[in-house]
Amino acid sequence: MKRRNFLKLMPLAPAAMLPLTGAAHASLWNMMNKTRELTDAEREANSAAAIASIDTVEPILSYDTANNLHMAIAQYEPFVARGGWEQVPQDTYGVTMGVARNGVIQLKRRLLASADMPMVDRVDDAFDGPTDAALRRFQARHGLKVTGHVDDATWYALNVPAEARLRQLRVNLMRVQAMAPTLANRYVVVNIPAAFIEVVEGGMVQRRHTAVVGRIDRPTPILKSRIHQINFNPYWNVPVSIIRRDLIKYMNENPNYLTEQKIRIFDSSGQELQPYQINWQTQEAVNYRFRQDPGPQNSMGYVKINFHNPHAVYLHDTPTRNLFGENARFHSSGCVRVDQVQDFVSWVLRDNGDWGPAAVGNAFATGERKDVDVREPVELHTTYISAWANRNGVVSFRDDVYEFDMAGKVTFET
Repeated sequence: MKRRNFLKLMPLAPAAMLPLTGAAHASLWNMMNKTRELTDAEREANSAAAIASIDTVEPILSYDTANNLHMAIAQYEPFVARGGWEQVPQDTYGVTMGVARNGVIQLKRRLLASADMPMVDRVDDAFDGPTDAALRRFQARHGLKVTGHVDDATWYALNVPAEARLRQLRVNLMRVQAMAPTLANRYVVVNIPAAFIEVVEGGMVQRRHTAVVGRIDRPTPILKSRIHQINFNPYWNVPVSIIRRDLIKYMNENPNYLTEQKIRIFDSSGQELQPYQINWQTQEAVNYRFRQDPGPQNSMGYVKINFHNPHAVYLHDTPTRNLFGENARFHSSGCVRVDQVQDFVSWVLRDNGDWGPAAVGNAFATGERKDVDVREPVELHTTYISAWANRNGVVSFRDDVYEFDMAGKVTFET
């Protein structure tokens, strides 16, 4: 399901989880207590609890996850059969602590329906402390910024029908079951819909990294390989597809673009050319090689992480780290950008001797071009899991960005 398509859906029949009891039935003391402002410490505690609920050590590709998905499906099936959850109206946009507003009753009932909020005796229209905690938990489960207020992305996720979520659980169970038996003891998983990376060893997640993956029209391919080499302070050789799609356009918009980005042009004999020697009104540029010098502006940042594949993709650092803070991190041309890449590279090079985080950081800082072959190449999987569940019974969902769920796709050629 896509956000642009969702807006066209007709509302579902409401499935009230609790009797509708308005704020008028609450005592004055109760209302005053519920609508007080939370302190910063209380908000932070709610966010920490939300994040802790999803931060367990079992890998997304594991028998544990498969068992947890079985249990989640068993809970969703009878609920969906009864009609699922009701819609949350747009009146909840921007709602915050300490106010009562139309739509909060439906918001609370929605959060109760998905077990983000504990059961209560009555549901009123006050956005209170428990509502804040429940909404933050919901946001964490859906990979959204944990803010405690209903923004556009949160409202969309709240209104995806329960039936659609059940379909996600079923197709992703089959994907996990297919992959779980094939994994090595030590491996890396790039989960594309979630735009995050799991580093796994001995059946447990050692660390997770936020990632930026391929946009819808330039998807990250699904594959299995091994990380075999680390390039420190790399050159970036611009792919022909990016020259054709992007670079020519950028040069027409800004004739100084190549100079500003420290990208140089070479012909087939290795002779360097100047930008003015190329006709940017044509496709002439695709006949030349474009190479960006190492440095902080380099599109791969301080490090490139290589694995054999027919798609010419790789993992890498990035100078645009602000993208790691976005809800939807689908910006690349197929490669994968890695947050906290210094720690990631150190883990990959564990068997190469003295390559702790400090040594990796020093290699970044020197600016020296250096290639290091990984002594024990690490298994890598890029995959597509848009729904999973953990040992806490917490179910996580992500948007079906490449529409593989919609197509019912379970296995992928690698």
